[in-house]
This record gives sequence, C-alpha cells and structure tokens, in this order.
Amino acid sequence: MTQRKDHLDALAISLLLGCCLFWGFQQVLVKATIPDLPPVFQAAIRFAGASALLWLWARWRGVRLFERDGTLAAGLLAGALFATEFACLYAGLQYSAASRLTVFLYTSPFWVAVLLPLFVTDERLRPVQWLGLGLAFCAVVFALRDGLGAASHPDQWLGDLLALTAGMMWGLTTVVIRGSRLTRVSPEKLLFYQVSVSTVTLPVLSLMLGERWVWQFSAFATTSLVLQTVVGAFASYLAWMWMLGRYPATKISAFVFLTPVFALLFGTLWLNEPVTLNLIAALILVAVGIVLVNRKPAD
Repeated sequence: MTQRKDHLDALAISLLLGCCLFWGFQQVLVKATIPDLPPVFQAAIRFAGASALLWLWARWRGVRLFERDGTLAAGLLAGALFATEFACLYAGLQYSAASRLTVFLYTSPFWVAVLLPLFVTDERLRPVQWLGLGLAFCAVVFALRDGLGAASHPDQWLGDLLALTAGMMWGLTTVVIRGSRLTRVSPEKLLFYQVSVSTVTLPVLSLMLGERWVWQFSAFATTSLVLQTVVGAFASYLAWMWMLGRYPATKISAFVFLTPVFALLFGTLWLNEPVTLNLIAALILVAVGIVLVNRKPAD
C-alpha cells in the first residue's frame, strides 16, 4: 500500500525543482527544433521512444504493466487528456513564443485546485494557500508582461488558445489520476497509460495536420529528441507520476509556476535577452507563493 504524505519533504522538493528546471529548458528546446522537425511529429517521436524505454524499465524492475486491476478506463482517459495536452502545446509553439505560451499553459494548478476537492476532500486548499497560488500566478504574468504586450505573429491568438487548452488538459489529467484508482498503480503503469496512448494518437494527428515527416535528422534535432525523450518524457514524467501517488497534488502543482520563469531564464541565455528587475521580482513572488501553498496548518 502506498504511503501518502500530507506535506512535501526534501526529496519531493528536490525532484520538483529538477523537473521544473528541465521543463523550462524543454519549452525553448522544442521551439528551437521546429525549423528542423514539425512540432506534433516531434511529440510523436518522443513518446514512442519513451514508451519503449518505460517498457524496458518495467521489465527490468519486474513491474507488471498489463495486469487487470480495474484502471483501464481511467488510464485511457488520462492518456487521451495527456496526448491532447501535448498536441496543443507543440502545435501552439508554431504561433507563440515559448515564454508567452508558458503563461497560459501553467494555469493548470488552478484547474487542479478548483476541481480536485470535488473528488478528494483532503485536497481542499485553505485561504492562505489560495493566496500563494494567486501570488505565484501574478508573478509569472508580471515576469512575462513585455511579451504579452506585443503580438509578434498574426495567429498568436491561436497559440494562446492552444496553450490554454493544454493547461486545462494537464489539470484535468491530474484530477483524473488523483480522483480514481490510478493512485494505486505503480508510477510506471500510470505513465505507460499516457505515453502509449500518445504514441498511438499523435502520429495520426500529425498526418491530419499535414506535417511533413523527416527521417534524416540534423545533429541538433537528434540531440533535442534524445533529451526530450530520455529526460523529458521518460525520467521527469516518471518522477512526476511517482510524486502524484505520494504527495498532495495541489501542493505539487503549485511548483509548476517555476517552469515559466525557468523558460524565460533559458530563453534569455539562448537568445541573449537581458535579465530584468521584473524577472528578479517574479522569482521572489513565486518563491513566496510556493511557501504559502506548502505552509502547514497551525495545530
């Protein structure tokens, strides 16, 4: 039986920081790879690779991925939401800057905070935690307000809409996981539901969108796909699924507000954009928000 905790310990915080750091980098990496590989095609390749890695990992660890345990319906639903999230995310990067897109994508904790207490009563947030979520979200918008003020692409509204949809799908995926029997399955099986459904559906969607499949990859595209697959779709998501089964989802989700800030930092380093006082202020507000969300109630 999985032992659940009511707060985030040092291990969880370290894993969350590592995941958010890479996810922030990955946003910029995917955007930079689009000239070489179409976006949904990228996602299809990474999840196919992640499915193979996860199957090998489960075989090595002796984890059963295909035994009947009453989670098939919820697993397929979580997988469909997960696939939709990444289809929207990757497609949206064609129309919107990576930093701008993350503002809308990382509205996902609000969907979790609002909907999950309807199914899991012990996940209800206290007023001080709502304040922490509000501060963190305002910090992200504040840090990226310059990008929000200028439409650099005529179809930028489409990128914004796709990113909002991706954020909603991410939040709903978390709600399905925490509100169903999926909390009782291994992290490997939980992730396998999602990457395997994505492996089946994303290539079809890529073809429907008329994307051109390229099989001769440049060195940069190859490196990008390896990082997206091994670190992103396999290692970091496996760690995320493991944490969802052991820690409060609302508190875990609050950490995703760090990812847009990391995305902006990596975008600054990659594109030689200056680090501003707005960014420093945003980092402070995000930190305060996370402290409030994870603050234990007084005895």
